[in-house]
Amino acid sequence: QVQVVESGGGLVQPGGSLRLSCAASGSSASIYVMGWYRQAPGKQRELVAVITEGGVTNYADSVKGRFTISGDNAKNTVYLQMNNLKPEDTAVYVCKRADFVLGREYNYWGQGTQVTVSS
Repeated sequence: QVQVVESGGGLVQPGGSLRLSCAASGSSASIYVMGWYRQAPGKQRELVAVITEGGVTNYADSVKGRFTISGDNAKNTVYLQMNNLKPEDTAVYVCKRADFVLGREYNYWGQGTQVTVSS
């Protein structure tokens, strides 16, 4: 059973920084994508940043230049460094791992971690 566990959320002032971590366990897939999505109250879930096992990344336009996603394949862990945080970044951040096995996609979600940007 694949498990995805996030950590690192919290309360930060505008302009501050936070680092989120997401660790996946129980997967042996060699091709996968891991990343972060967020959902603010009253809004749909949106992609924040993702990274492939090969290090290819993709970011939402709203976080480009402020957020950096990185991965440690040996630890099956990805990190999201969030700098210059804005109030509009407030949301529940959820980590997802998508494994690709024999042409099929298997998605695993974490429980989410709250990020609040407020003075």
